[in-house]
Amino acid sequence: MRRHDLDAKLVEGVLDLRVQRRKDGRSPRGLVDVHEQYVLDVEIVELALHDARRGLLAYLHGAVGSKQQRGWYIYTPLIRRLINTEENIRAEKFALAVARWQATAGLAPSGVLDAETLYAMIKVWQDARLKDRTVAQPDQLITAPVTDFYDPTRPEELRQVERNTYAAYKRMVAAAVADHSLALSHTHSELDPIEKYLKIISAFRSREYQEKLRRESPNSGTAGLAVNSPHFTGRALDLYVGGEPVDTLDPNRAFQVETRVYEWLVKNAERYGFRPYCYEPWHWEYVK
Repeated sequence: MRRHDLDAKLVEGVLDLRVQRRKDGRSPRGLVDVHEQYVLDVEIVELALHDARRGLLAYLHGAVGSKQQRGWYIYTPLIRRLINTEENIRAEKFALAVARWQATAGLAPSGVLDAETLYAMIKVWQDARLKDRTVAQPDQLITAPVTDFYDPTRPEELRQVERNTYAAYKRMVAAAVADHSLALSHTHSELDPIEKYLKIISAFRSREYQEKLRRESPNSGTAGLAVNSPHFTGRALDLYVGGEPVDTLDPNRAFQVETRVYEWLVKNAERYGFRPYCYEPWHWEYVK
């Protein structure tokens, strides 16, 4: 099928959406204002024709790992990257791009970003993450200068990074500095000490240090402070992208994903070998 024929078919599928009413005849319920985002009950993810045309795709209740959350708005930059569009989520072309991606993923090309589609997208992101969790050996690690870190008092033993990861990080920072739209404070290709964006919050963690963190935060769970953390490899970096550095509350993450720095990372980090952990906007893994 030729591309324009496929597009026409997908448009037809999107525009064929009909209002799905509840069995009792009432209109779908459940619009809830959450941090200025509108969340629809997961049981009513089907949209009316006029919703689809405006690109108002359903927000979902769900979980990543053991973490409860509301809405796919937190994943919007990653979704745009995955479906290859810059369109506003309320645009008909955004729904079309969703439908096109659904077709390539073997899903019904409805243009509705429902639970099945979201979880398929999450699987793509998760599959691209670091697979080898082998603990870094001392000769694989370098100690980065404290000027690379968000915390200017971070001790030397907590500033270790796997050497290839660090080299890639420095290349990525140099590229970000050169992008004047980010307005990062810098000297030559280096971030200035006063600049916080893109500074490293955390890199290599030993098993002992991770266990210490778990004891200090007993309610974090395995998803919060993983038993087999990618930080053990020295190839996972938590980078400052705004807001509270590593706070997983939805309002904080919703703020982080709208910063220019985070959006830049979504578009550019892969070329330097970094892949995201979709649940944590600050967490990036070097996979080369």
